[in-house]
Amino acid sequence: MDQEIFILIYSIGLIVVVGYFFIMGTANVIGMKHHTSKPTIKSGIFVSVMVPARNEEANIERCLNSLRNQDYQDFEVLVIDDNSTDKTYEIVRKIAAEDKRVKVFKGKPLSDDWYGKPFALQQVSEHAQGELFLFTDADTYHMPTSVSWAVSNIVNTKADFISGFVGQKLVTLGERITVPVMFLLTGFVIPLFLNRIVRNGYFSAAVGQYIVIKRDVFVKTGGFEAFKKKTSEDIYMSRYIKECRYKTEFLDITDQVYCRMYDSFLTGVQGIGKNIYDFLGKNILLLALVVIAVFLFFLMPFPLLIWAGITHSTHLYFIIALNVLATLTWLVLFIGRRIGWYNAFLWPLMYCSLLYMILWSAFRTISGQGFLWKGRVVT
Repeated sequence: MDQEIFILIYSIGLIVVVGYFFIMGTANVIGMKHHTSKPTIKSGIFVSVMVPARNEEANIERCLNSLRNQDYQDFEVLVIDDNSTDKTYEIVRKIAAEDKRVKVFKGKPLSDDWYGKPFALQQVSEHAQGELFLFTDADTYHMPTSVSWAVSNIVNTKADFISGFVGQKLVTLGERITVPVMFLLTGFVIPLFLNRIVRNGYFSAAVGQYIVIKRDVFVKTGGFEAFKKKTSEDIYMSRYIKECRYKTEFLDITDQVYCRMYDSFLTGVQGIGKNIYDFLGKNILLLALVVIAVFLFFLMPFPLLIWAGITHSTHLYFIIALNVLATLTWLVLFIGRRIGWYNAFLWPLMYCSLLYMILWSAFRTISGQGFLWKGRVVT
C-alpha cells in the first residue's frame, strides 16, 4: 500500500478516536456539573470525616483547620496516625485538645495481609459515630462547604457512594505532565453517564482524596476488607459498591477540595505509578494492550504531525486538524477541572509520562522490588 494512502487511512481512524474523546470529554464535564448539587444542607445527618495520616506533619494542620472551619453543624473529624515517624501525632493531639470535634487514634502495626491506607481507614471507621462517612486525605484543603456538599449531594442524588475529582494544584512541569494522566479514563474515555444506568462495576469511578459513603452501606459491604491488599483501593471500592447493587456517583468536587499531590516528576511517577499495574489487575496481557493503545491512539497524532511537517505530506492540514482536536479535548478537560488551560498543550509529554509510568509500574511489581511509599515497601 502506498505510504500516503496508509497515512490517510490511519489518520482518519485517529480522528474518529480523538473525535470520540472530544465529544465524551465535553459530555462528561457537562454531565458532572449538571448532576452536582450546591451545598445547601447545613445540618441534620451526622457526618464522620476520617483522615488517615502517615508522616504528614507538613500537611495535617492545614487540612484539619480547613475541616474545623466547616459551615455544616453536625460532624466529627477522626484522624488515625498510621505509625508515623514524624510529629504528625503530636500536631493532631494538640488540635484535638482545642476542638472536641477532632479525635485522634494511634494505628496498629501494619498487618501482612493489608496495605497501609485501607488498613488505617478500616481501623478509624470502627470509631465513627456518623450516619455518613467522608474519607479524605491529609494533604487536602477543604472549603467551608465541603461537608455540606457531601450531605447535599448524597441526599439530592439518592446515591449510596459519591466521589469525584478534587481541585488539583500543579506548580512544576513534572507535576503538569504526570498528575493529569489520572483524568484519562473518567475524563474522556469512559462515558460517565453509564455509571448511572449500568450495573457493571467497571463504569464506576472514585478518587480516594474524597469519598462519601453511607454508614450502613459501608458496614453491609464489609468496609475495606474486600480490597485490603490494593494500592488503588478507591477504584476497587467504587466497583465493589456498584456490584453490590448500590448507587454510585462521580461528581464535580473541584470547587470544594484542593490538593497538591506531588511536587516533582519523580514523586508523581512514584505516587501514580504504584497504582497502575494494580489497577490493571496485574495482568501482563492487558498491560501490553494498554501500552499499544496509548501509543497508537493517544500519543501518535503528535509524532505524525512532526513527520507530516518534515516530509511535506499532502495530508499535513488534516493531521494539523487532528492535533488541534486532541488539544481541544484536553482544553475542555482542564477548564472543567479548573486547571490552567495552557496545560492542554503539554498532552504529548503527558502520554510519554504515562507510557513510562505503566512500564515502570509493571517492572517494579514483576521484579519484586515493589514501591517505597511513605517509608513502606508496597509490592
